[in-house]
Amino acid sequence: MTRTAAAPATRSTLLRYGRRLEQVRKGAALLKRKRQALVNELFARARTAMTSREAIEAQARRAWQCVSWARASLGTDQITPLAWPTREIEIDLATMELWGLRAATLVQRPTVVRSFAARGVMTGPGEAASQEAAREFEILLEQLIEAAPREHMMRRLGHALSRTTRLVNTLEQRTAVRLTAEMIEIRRTLE
Repeated sequence: MTRTAAAPATRSTLLRYGRRLEQVRKGAALLKRKRQALVNELFARARTAMTSREAIEAQARRAWQCVSWARASLGTDQITPLAWPTREIEIDLATMELWGLRAATLVQRPTVVRSFAARGVMTGPGEAASQEAAREFEILLEQLIEAAPREHMMRRLGHALSRTTRLVNTLEQRTAVRLTAEMIEIRRTLE
């Protein structure tokens, strides 16, 4: 590996490269500690995310099973109007910062599950399956709203972890190696 033309082979250049190499090593050590902290944080949140995903998957199965029962008992034409009218759900979010990453947290879990009367649909004979399907999907929506900020933070942590790993690898495997090679070349020239 050859030196750049701008760096003359002098003792001051050698000292400057030595200081720069020390800075690169300290920076890599700091980034390694940050990477380890990000890994610890990611694993601490991973168990909660996994149980949340499993609960969401189980609830989605229950909800779709209830829709299938409602279709079997009422037919698709009778179920479609039950999806109307739509409603707005307000969600309070707050920002949090963790290792320089900004993410949203849920301030208060909104109540999505409604009673039969609150749905505004008169229940008739054979409509119990459709009402149960609506209730199961409302429960699913509550779980999704609660899990969304956690999933977002997991994604942010994963991106930060990969970025930090790339920075550590660049410092250790490219910058430090290049500086060391240039220092060796300067020493040879000076000798």
